[in-house]
Amino acid sequence: MIARTLDDALAPITDGCVLAVPRESSGVAMAATRALIRRGIKRLTLIALPTSSLQADLLIGAGCVEAIETSAVSLGEIGPAPRFTQAMLAGALRMQDATCPALYAEVQAAEKGVPFMPLRGLVGSDLVRHRPDWRVIDNPFGENDPIVLLPAIDADVALFHAPMADRAGNVWIGRQRELILMAHAARTSVVTVERICDEDLLADPALAPGTLAGFYVGTVAVAPRGAWPLMLPGSYAADEAHLSEYAGLAATADGFARYLDRYVHERRAA
Repeated sequence: MIARTLDDALAPITDGCVLAVPRESSGVAMAATRALIRRGIKRLTLIALPTSSLQADLLIGAGCVEAIETSAVSLGEIGPAPRFTQAMLAGALRMQDATCPALYAEVQAAEKGVPFMPLRGLVGSDLVRHRPDWRVIDNPFGENDPIVLLPAIDADVALFHAPMADRAGNVWIGRQRELILMAHAARTSVVTVERICDEDLLADPALAPGTLAGFYVGTVAVAPRGAWPLMLPGSYAADEAHLSEYAGLAATADGFARYLDRYVHERRAA
């Protein structure tokens, strides 16, 4: 359960894996993302619930992702996600466009163990025409009342970062409830944390409501500041200067390669 090293913890994430990751403000496992790039992971299908930023852009730019389902990949106020944008323009990435409610519904279907989830708000949108896996049917309990059926997302691994875990593998996620949803829906979870605590998180009435039970977690690894340069709610803010540096470098393929050398492979120039 508690892995000796980050690389040991990442063993369940293999080539061709369907990998579910959270939005940029919920606890993104960036140290693990850099480790996956160093390992040379390939052919990932990335499920970004419901959006992504630096994590998806890095993995796409490094050639780790062949398909993605999300409602957006962006660096927010800093600008577009450059490697994602280039991959889409080059036709190098298979994109399944969605909406935030649709992605949550698909993951909720997997959590509940049902093959699909109905959602009404998509009716009449152009998205439905471009998603043949989304089916519009007439409400069987109504008349002339169309509704969209969304297939459950079948994720192999959920990957995220959290403030702490105990020695039994219970993980405290606080108010970031979508992390629990992801862990329930995926076959297993890989979690990096700031620290391991000695107390039983589920035994503490103040901490138990925000704790993911260890039987939903495959492996846990300690990675201090493991969400950097993104934020970890309640622990540290995003490093805006670093994100701006990334946006500037990643605007070109050569600049992105320099970023990987400097911050992922840590081959820094003298």
